[in-house]
Amino acid sequence: MSTLLELRNVTKTFGGGLFQQSEKVALRDFSFAIDSEKPLITAVVGESGSGKTTMAQMMLGLETPTSGEVLYKGQDLRHCSRREKRSFRRDLQAILQDPFGVYNSFYKVDHVLTTPITKFGLAKSRDEAQHLIEQALLAVGLRPEDTLGRYPHQLSGGQRQRTMVARTLLLRPKVIVADEPVSMIDASLRVTVLDNLLQLKREFGISLVYITHDLATAYQISDHIIVLYRGDVVEAGNPEQVVKHPEHPYTKLLIGSIPLPDPERRWGDDLIDGNGGNVEHLILESAERAGSLRP
Repeated sequence: MSTLLELRNVTKTFGGGLFQQSEKVALRDFSFAIDSEKPLITAVVGESGSGKTTMAQMMLGLETPTSGEVLYKGQDLRHCSRREKRSFRRDLQAILQDPFGVYNSFYKVDHVLTTPITKFGLAKSRDEAQHLIEQALLAVGLRPEDTLGRYPHQLSGGQRQRTMVARTLLLRPKVIVADEPVSMIDASLRVTVLDNLLQLKREFGISLVYITHDLATAYQISDHIIVLYRGDVVEAGNPEQVVKHPEHPYTKLLIGSIPLPDPERRWGDDLIDGNGGNVEHLILESAERAGSLRP
């Protein structure tokens, strides 16, 4: 097995400087590897502040770890040559949470599609570039004639996000890091975008790191789930194991927060232990035993 990208014992702390003497550990001793040949969808699940976005930023080379290594094809990313970094930027692409904030309102949406073609020399002529763009849009279910030539505010949130999926598809990356890609999209459109992401794996062999607070969608599309709590990995495994047989109280809390169509069921009812204690009590009790979490 050849590894494309690896985070090896990565820790990231913030603060501790002249004006902020206390340090905050955003991610602690985190290890994760992506195979270059076998595409998989890995969901990283946790609440706000759990370290998900920090992990994604280090994976994309936007943050450097305080300790540990981020390895691209076995080479520390900090020591890669300019050519290797260019290859890295093509192999790893991001789909961000806000499908409007990634656009420049003064440019038509064509701009986000033509820029990677120009930057990476993907087409030899304008006609070839146009053909690539149209094929990418069709692959994610968008009609080129209804998408191109329009400004970002003239598209729906789902259309803007699917245009970003089409943009990544142009580059044929090996890994896509999707940070909460459907959290700001209408519920009726989320299935369409998630299906586009699944399509990237099925048809194009692209691995996906799906970052979310929603354990339900993580269960639906992922091959592997990692649960983060305050910078620590508290549970990891295949979706069936993590969702149907959770071991850590925090995972049980996330599962309990999934809404069910039962008006008689109150949130947290099934997360009360036999002694009447609530989930927070269970988390803190488990933390004291394991010594890995901090209240």
